[in-house]
This record gives sequence, structure tokens and C-alpha cells, in this order.
Amino acid sequence: MFRSVSRSAISTSRCVFLSGLFTRVLISSAVSSQKTVQPFSSSSTSSSSPFLASIIGSSLSSRLLCSLGGPPSDEEDSTGMSRIANGDPAVVRARGQHKGTIIFLHGLGDQGTGWADAFSTEARHDNIKAICPHSAERSVTLNMGMRMPAWYDLFGLDATAREDADGIQAAAQYVHHLIDEEINAGIPADHIAVGGFSMGGALAIYAGLTYPKKLGAIVGLSSFFLQRQKFPGSYTANNATPIFLGHGSQDFLVPLQIGQMSEGLIKQFNPNVEMHVYRGMQHSSCSEEMRDLKTFLSNHIAK
Repeated sequence: MFRSVSRSAISTSRCVFLSGLFTRVLISSAVSSQKTVQPFSSSSTSSSSPFLASIIGSSLSSRLLCSLGGPPSDEEDSTGMSRIANGDPAVVRARGQHKGTIIFLHGLGDQGTGWADAFSTEARHDNIKAICPHSAERSVTLNMGMRMPAWYDLFGLDATAREDADGIQAAAQYVHHLIDEEINAGIPADHIAVGGFSMGGALAIYAGLTYPKKLGAIVGLSSFFLQRQKFPGSYTANNATPIFLGHGSQDFLVPLQIGQMSEGLIKQFNPNVEMHVYRGMQHSSCSEEMRDLKTFLSNHIAK
């Protein structure tokens, strides 16, 4: 069964739909024909499609999570980004001995509660704690400046799109802070995983690869490789950390080719990447992927 990230609304059909951006399964065939997937390059600019942005925006309307963006706040003016997180994360505590922790980041327009539900049900592991933070709202350029939960700004969906380097770095520092808190609580770094879905998965890959201590695992579901020009560079601590990438064969928002190119680029400096492709799955998650993820985490952070 396919499902979207939050699982807050359940369909009676095979699919579970969520109205958050990058969690939405409802994508018309027009979207898939709007852009041709481009190879990764060092280009830092790309013109986003107003048509694509308008369709993405409409997918958020039922959750009432976005509003038309006005002038940025003073905090946004001074820092380039508002608060990273919105309150305390949703936490699923280990039922048994706490051996490992996964920090999992939701996609654009969503919050962490839906993923906490996943880690309390089909992806539940008695010895693994799940931390699912909620991002603060910010203006998203790709979505015509609308405000919505987002870890950083997005300018486009293709492989050559401009990236919000400052926002990505600020969000990665927040993720590093969450890792540090778990280490201070007694969980070794190599028993901690960072993961996420779509833009959250892209952030998890970046934050994991840039963390200065070796982690237990990195997870990216329906995601992509951010700031690729920086790697490997001086980031070496996680160049052998196991990485789980999951992607749907029918993903029209972040096409499978983007996931496969991300896999290839990461493998240039970290060979321990496993790519799982789920036939028929769109920009969503499914029970098979959750089972595979549970096995992966069990093998790497719960022993």
C-alpha cells in the first residue's frame, strides 16, 4: 500500500494521500511532462515553472498550512531565515532498551507527527527511539512566496536549480544540535541515524555527511543530493557510513533519475549506498519501504 508522509488523512483506496507539498501523490500527467530531468551540473541557477509552482501550491490548501507571503520578518531580514524548528519534536520512545536513535525530517508543507506515527507502527523497533521534528514556516520561492513549513527555501525542482546554501547550512546545524543532544544523553554517535523524506531527506543526507563524528546510518526517501559541489572536500567522518535511499518508480516531483544520479554521486566518495526502488510508487512511501527501512536501522543502529 502506498501512502504519503503524514498519514493524517487515509483514503479507502490503495493509496493514502496527504496534501503537504513533496508528500502529495496527486500529481497530474501535465506535471510529468512539464520538465525534462536534467543531469546534475555545477550550475547554480534555474528558472522555476509558474505552472508547476501553482499546482504544488494547490496541493497544500486543504491543510491550511500556508498563507500568502508578505514582507519578511525582522528575523528573516537579519538572518536570511526564520526559526528552523516549530516547537519540540514528536518523539517515539523505545519500548525496550534504548540502543539507537533516528532523527527523521519531514517534507515540505508537512510536520513531524505523521512520521512519528510511522515509527510507532509499521517501522517500530523496540530498541530504537525516533525523533521527528517540525519545521517552522517560511516563504518558499518555488511556491510563489507562500509561507509553509520548510527546512530551507526552494527555487526549483530540477537538477540544476539554485540552492539556498545559507538556509541549508542553518538547518543542518539544527540537525547537528539534535544529534549532539542524543550523544549527551548517552547514545553513541554510531548508534544514531539521520533520515528524512524529500526535502527533509535531502537535508538529512547533507547534515549526515557533514557531521564531524561517524554516524550509524543516513536515510533519504524520495530525496536528492544537496550542495554536491562541497563533497567530499574536508568532510570525511561519514564517507563509509551506510546510506539507505528509497524511491518510487513513478515519482513525478523528484523523478527516479534524480535519485539514481544522487546515488551515483554519493558513491564516488562513499561506496556504502543501497538504493531501493519501489515499483508503481509515486512521491510517497509504502509498507514495503517501511519494512526495508526498519530492517536497515535494526542492522546498523540497534545492535
